Amino acid sequence: MANCFCCLRNWIWGGSGSNSGRDAQAEQPSVRLDTSHMGSDVVIVKNCRRICGTGAALANAPIVQDKAYFEIKLQSTGIWGVGLATKKCNLNTVPLGTTTESWVVRQDGTLYHNNEERGKLKEVPQEGDLLGLSYDHVTLNFYLNGKQLDTSFTGIKGTIYPVCYVDEGAILDVQFSCFFHEPPEGYNKIMIEQSLL
Repeated sequence: MANCFCCLRNWIWGGSGSNSGRDAQAEQPSVRLDTSHMGSDVVIVKNCRRICGTGAALANAPIVQDKAYFEIKLQSTGIWGVGLATKKCNLNTVPLGTTTESWVVRQDGTLYHNNEERGKLKEVPQEGDLLGLSYDHVTLNFYLNGKQLDTSFTGIKGTIYPVCYVDEGAILDVQFSCFFHEPPEGYNKIMIEQSLL
């Protein structure tokens, strides 16, 4: 319910006729896919929230708070993956999860890191599904359409960013705020470092 208010609040501020809401909102940086940290054959559209083409893209902000959450909507199937990565990750080569620089769940539900399968989701995401990810600097958990899945990554270290990749017609939409499903208790949207002060 709180997420509906987030979107409603933005709509009211944006359409109220008053500049004060828009000015305050314009000053607040937002998390989005980073067009300066993406593969060369990637296309990012829709306010830097949709990825298509071939390759990967990082978010423009690392996860610095204790408990962060974001969502991915699978708009079209193909080759895809989502998870976390460092800035050293090669964003031109897919799939990710083949080096020590990324931790991803792939389109078949397998979790990969350092070219090793680290688990498999009990339910494989399908076109139209929402995949939620929560991270607390210890564990990366996955949620399918609001339901927690019992497979996770642990031991992720370093400065990490949300990452997603696509190939063979896959299209993903990333939600860094105004979520479709309520985040797990204690988790919130990714905050840009200056907004934590």
